[in-house]
Amino acid sequence: MLSAIAKLLKVLNSDDNPAQVALAVVFALIMGLTPLMSPHNIVILLLVLFIRVNLSFFILSFALFSGLAYLLDPLSNQIGASVLHSEALQTLWTSLYQSSFWRFMAYNNTLVMGSICLSLLLALPIYWAVIWAITRYRDKLRAKLAQTRLMLFVKGTRLFSLYEKLS
Repeated sequence: MLSAIAKLLKVLNSDDNPAQVALAVVFALIMGLTPLMSPHNIVILLLVLFIRVNLSFFILSFALFSGLAYLLDPLSNQIGASVLHSEALQTLWTSLYQSSFWRFMAYNNTLVMGSICLSLLLALPIYWAVIWAITRYRDKLRAKLAQTRLMLFVKGTRLFSLYEKLS
């Protein structure tokens, strides 16, 4: 547990591209808010493994968004029901349901459809918010936090020694 926290601190304090961390958070958002056994999550997991994103932030964000998904399930269910029952889209849903691929993807489930719509709606704002937060932290907060008493205390702990070994 301490080594995972040290890895996260290392990523925040390094000069790595914030877009890699933000992309990991967005992939975790999509995978965490949708039901775990949905087939599209395999595609997301393959993207995480092939595209260069930070795995530590992906795992942490996935755990966070999976817990948040239980709170957002009623909203996702309502969104999915309204999208699937939309009169303008009935011919589209009927034609997609005729294909075995789309039936396998389970997009006719209100929770799956609603959580996908919700996660795609939140993806871009969260991507830019994470980039903004990391650059803001690196530019303004990192130097100020290094001088606080709490940080001086942390530098004397085992966590900081693990962080130093990883650096």
